[in-house]
Amino acid sequence: MSDSTEPVADLTATHIRRAHAGDAGALALAGAATFLETFAGILHGRDIVEHCRAQHAVEVYSAWLADPACASWLAETDRGDAPVGYAVVAPAKLPLADVSDDDLELKRIYLLSRFHGGGVGRELMRHAVAESRARGARRLLLGVYAGNARALAFYARNGFRQVGERSFQVGRNTYGDAILALHLHE
Repeated sequence: MSDSTEPVADLTATHIRRAHAGDAGALALAGAATFLETFAGILHGRDIVEHCRAQHAVEVYSAWLADPACASWLAETDRGDAPVGYAVVAPAKLPLADVSDDDLELKRIYLLSRFHGGGVGRELMRHAVAESRARGARRLLLGVYAGNARALAFYARNGFRQVGERSFQVGRNTYGDAILALHLHE
């Protein structure tokens, strides 16, 4: 222990930037960490591990980063650039009868819980919505675990409304998701 009276830096200070090809490893780490943190104790542990191994592999993020139809942002600490959250927007691939080419999907938006409540999630969402509008999207769609009350409340505060449901496979089990939409040009 130090006797120093020097002020301690705010460890929750972050910045958000557009992700680039070299960020696949950081996105994969943040993806697996935030998924584990969000769903440990809610979903079966074996399913979480299997899901993270497959869906949060570096190759998944590398493919998104290489695809000009996708956009990603990375939230990092101001102290050492540790990845703490991220968002990914991609062409919509959700089971809705009216999905069209002018819809985009918020594939992922996650943030470590110690950074909740400080505006970082809202800022990640702002980037995703601005990008979707700039691309001329009609709607920004997303799928969210129907039992994730905190996420559902966050999306509702950001103007999303439920437009459907889907089954979502995590490991060996299937869970219910709500499909939400934000209409971008009303």
